[in-house]
Amino acid sequence: MPREEYPQLQESLLHERLDNGLEVFILPKPGFTKTYATFATRYGSVDNRFQPAGKEEVRVPDGIAHFLEHKMFEEPEGDIFATFSSQGASANAFTSFDRTVYLFSATESIEKNVDTLLDFVQHPYFTDANVEKEKGIIVQEINMYRDNADWRVYFGLIEALYVKHPVHIDIAGTAESVRSITKEMLYECYHTFYHPSNMSLFLVGGVDAEAMLERIKANQSRKSFGPGGEIKRFFDEEPQTVRTERLVTKLPVSLPKCMFGYKEDPGPQHGDEAIRRELASKLMLESLLGASSPLYQELYDDNLISDGFGYEYNTGPGYAFSVIGGETRDPDELIARVTDALRKAADQGIDEGIFERTRRKRIGSYLRMLNSPEAIASEFTRYRNRGGDLFKLVELYESLTLQELNGRLREHVDPSRLSASIVRSDEP
Repeated sequence: MPREEYPQLQESLLHERLDNGLEVFILPKPGFTKTYATFATRYGSVDNRFQPAGKEEVRVPDGIAHFLEHKMFEEPEGDIFATFSSQGASANAFTSFDRTVYLFSATESIEKNVDTLLDFVQHPYFTDANVEKEKGIIVQEINMYRDNADWRVYFGLIEALYVKHPVHIDIAGTAESVRSITKEMLYECYHTFYHPSNMSLFLVGGVDAEAMLERIKANQSRKSFGPGGEIKRFFDEEPQTVRTERLVTKLPVSLPKCMFGYKEDPGPQHGDEAIRRELASKLMLESLLGASSPLYQELYDDNLISDGFGYEYNTGPGYAFSVIGGETRDPDELIARVTDALRKAADQGIDEGIFERTRRKRIGSYLRMLNSPEAIASEFTRYRNRGGDLFKLVELYESLTLQELNGRLREHVDPSRLSASIVRSDEP
């Protein structure tokens, strides 16, 4: 059986691409009682314009990837959640900007649950009636999130940053776009993106890897799939400038919520170079804004931030941006203080001692994460979709240099590409 060995981490990953194109990864964890499985497709909310192999270009309504995820759980016999529950498993799914993932966790009947996972995702069941019924459910979900301050401030920032790229559109779409979805559109997207050659199955936990692989092969051999082929994805050219520097939303909140960040060119999209850039960006932000940084302590002492203050770096097909902020008594002062500190750091450079401590901290967090099958399952396909390897992150972290981080900082902190999203109950 083909295996990828990671002696430094004492991990051994079984990896095989099946005849139908499906990539299977199994990470045995002897002694672990719980097993997690993810069945993922490289298809997310930004994929609203594409060309299937041998066909014409297609443009579909916003939110259709999320809609499709919802509909996959419905079978002619009923809801698939009940099947998993009867087999001692907890199932779920999610749609992000660039992937859709179906998953389960269980401590028993693993083989049966793997069969169930593969079978229901590979057996779409859409009717005019059940599609129409789902529209009302999802529109209700969209309206519910419009009253959620945390959701609105986060997606408000992306909306402020991006002009044309579909990353700025809510993953669930809009009420109007959802109402325009048809059964035929769902089948078009399903047959384009849910072909085994565009998907991966990952299992981690106390399983017999070889026996499990044979079970998966047997499951797939009972099914026939047409040819896969290359999927071309199209995005309108995104302007260098942001849509707006400031977006304010009024909602009843006790304290204003504020998120701000910088939009930048997406850079390399695939392979170690892309993952390295992402890690450098995250390490840069943590060095300057982490809970042990001088700036964080100053902002906390001045009652400008709370424990909920955070930061992240997001990158994917055609987009890259940072997100900074949280709840604050004074959004304008918070933005001014942080952006001024980032500009000074870009001029003077990150302190070498802080860089080394932060790097060791991130490596330590990563090593602890490897003790959690759930966390491994969550992260593995995200890196794999971008041509990276979750189990090589230590090597990449160790090879990052202070010079590299300072270069990333100067590149990222561009005042002309800064936007802010604020949710508050009063007038600004």
